[in-house]
Amino acid sequence: MKNSLLIIYRSALLAILMIAVPTVIYAQNPALGLNTIVIDPGHGGNDPGCISKDGKTQEKAVVLKISKKLKNRINKTYPSVKVLMTRDDDRFIPLNDRAKYASNNGASFFLSIHINASDRSTSANGYSVHLLGQSDNKNSNTYAYNMEVCKRENEVILLEEDYSTNYQGFDPKDPESDIFLKLMHNAYREQSLLFAQIVDNKLKNGPYRKSNGIYQNNFAVLRQASMPAMLLELGFMTNASDLAVIRSDEKIDQIVELLFQAFSEYKTLYDESTGATAPKAAGSKAQAAKPAVSKEQAPKEEQPKENAAMANIDGIVYGTQVLVTGKDMDKADKYFLGYEPICLKAGKYNKYIIGISADKAEAKKDLSKIRKTYGDAFLVKVENGVATLEK
Repeated sequence: MKNSLLIIYRSALLAILMIAVPTVIYAQNPALGLNTIVIDPGHGGNDPGCISKDGKTQEKAVVLKISKKLKNRINKTYPSVKVLMTRDDDRFIPLNDRAKYASNNGASFFLSIHINASDRSTSANGYSVHLLGQSDNKNSNTYAYNMEVCKRENEVILLEEDYSTNYQGFDPKDPESDIFLKLMHNAYREQSLLFAQIVDNKLKNGPYRKSNGIYQNNFAVLRQASMPAMLLELGFMTNASDLAVIRSDEKIDQIVELLFQAFSEYKTLYDESTGATAPKAAGSKAQAAKPAVSKEQAPKEEQPKENAAMANIDGIVYGTQVLVTGKDMDKADKYFLGYEPICLKAGKYNKYIIGISADKAEAKKDLSKIRKTYGDAFLVKVENGVATLEK
């Protein structure tokens, strides 16, 4: 338990640092890089998962094959990255133990892989990406639920002697620790969404006919994750076209390669944001150092139209961050609840912030209203075009 909590504490600090990814670069420290990932092949043992109509293909076997291939692909290019699997054979693992395994091993990301099915139609097809959050089907804030679970589980450290020293001053009864946990979960949400956007974009180039998008859902396997986490549904077992993909070794290899590319892109952003030195790909040649470019010489980065409003904002303003996405959203989109958003660039992604005010108290009032719709939205301070978490 002690090691697990220390891992959670360290992971949370990293996640909070990464909120401004990749705007701020810290002093190089390889220890802060993405060094461990846990891949979770769904189901197993007496739980076969989805089964094809002819009974010849079982989800548990397909996702295990994909997971093993992805692990080997990552290890081949990034030998210094520890890639762990919740199971590497045909056995059943309880849902709670899967994410706990990732926590106990200090994972920087948890990836659960599944195959979908439909009881209503054989025409349902394609892949989808799922994160923990306010469910798209149920009006329940699962991040708030996860916070309560985390707080309740943390209180066991009060039974230990000298717990304040053991856990670097972390006290589950302290209001500041409660704020810390909220920042931690908001940071995890951002990083999960960042990876989800990358995966979704990569898989669009693969063998499946369509992307069904990115969703927030109440998956039990994600609720226990104390790090950024994501669940993939790679096609429908009940669809003839998707089943053909699942049964093809060539198509499986294509999917694995695209997942690897997504991992590589996310790892680069992760390492840059923490100042870690990215590990050299096995067998690759060292790249020549690029000459320094002055601010005057550097080309101006093209920004969304919403950023033009920032030029008229003097000093510090506050607002509620509701979305991180690779898409350029229309500021009149209903998603923004009638507020006029500002958009801040974060690498290839956009952070959308609404309820803007120079008065922090006023921004907090808007935050309360916005959270009725987006339970995991959070307050940020915007200064010089950079958004940071605000208590």
